[in-house]
Amino acid sequence: MHLTPDNRLKKLIVIGDRLLIKLTKPDERTASGLYLPPGVQEREKVQQGYVIKAGPGYAIPMPVEDEAWKGEEEKIKYVPLQAKEGDLAIFLLSAATEVMYENEKYFIVPQGAILMLEREEDL
Repeated sequence: MHLTPDNRLKKLIVIGDRLLIKLTKPDERTASGLYLPPGVQEREKVQQGYVIKAGPGYAIPMPVEDEAWKGEEEKIKYVPLQAKEGDLAIFLLSAATEVMYENEKYFIVPQGAILMLEREEDL
């Protein structure tokens, strides 16, 4: 597969309950008017950004069954995450891990560090 700027993030796989988030600009306001005031961002305890990729969720332990007649079709099952790609997430920076990928800064954030989501869809 040839990687282009549009699909270069497709080869990244986010694990478990983690989210890949790209920060918004400090003064960026969403269409509905949600933004973090400068005082909050200066203390850097809370940040906001868009969910670029989401992991599959929390793995559900499968019971151990060693029965030869059963096929291998049973795959790992997950409890899905509440956050979805495209959501605006407000999260605790202390729980996030900063990463650089192709000269851009992203954060890997566990869903437990997400304080609030804004989703652009009809309710």
